[in-house]
Amino acid sequence: MADRSFVAPKGKPEIVSTRVFDAAPEMVFSAFTDPRLIPHWWGPARLTTTVDRLDASKGGIWRFVQRDAESNVYSFNGVFHEVLPPRRLVYTFEYEGTPGRVVLETVTFTEQNGKTLLAEKAVFQSVEDRDAMLAEGMEEGSTEGMDRLADLLSRRPDPS
Repeated sequence: MADRSFVAPKGKPEIVSTRVFDAAPEMVFSAFTDPRLIPHWWGPARLTTTVDRLDASKGGIWRFVQRDAESNVYSFNGVFHEVLPPRRLVYTFEYEGTPGRVVLETVTFTEQNGKTLLAEKAVFQSVEDRDAMLAEGMEEGSTEGMDRLADLLSRRPDPS
């Protein structure tokens, strides 16, 4: 299996991506749920990310705000539907610039020989919504964010 895959199946309102990280699932899960870590990896490096809210519990809400060098603001929010540390997260994702275009994301963290296989499945309301997100640079943003996460994890000591 390659270190990274990003697949948008033709005609299906979904995207499935995977990435292998050289870190334990507990560390990778923590990077997704610790508000102190999110700004170090979430999204492109050209944007500054601030965690407005992050309650990683069932029914908890999250909201991240990004700013670019020209002071443009990009905000995202969602609700956690399932939180099973350190194995699985299910939550909604909505870019506030296109309200109503809600995505359901399922993220799994699977241990593989001391590493973590991260699998993300994003289910959109329609193929058109999915294709619009792809046209807006979703794959590039996701890839850069995952690269930044790998870098962050390589600099954090393993707590075990």
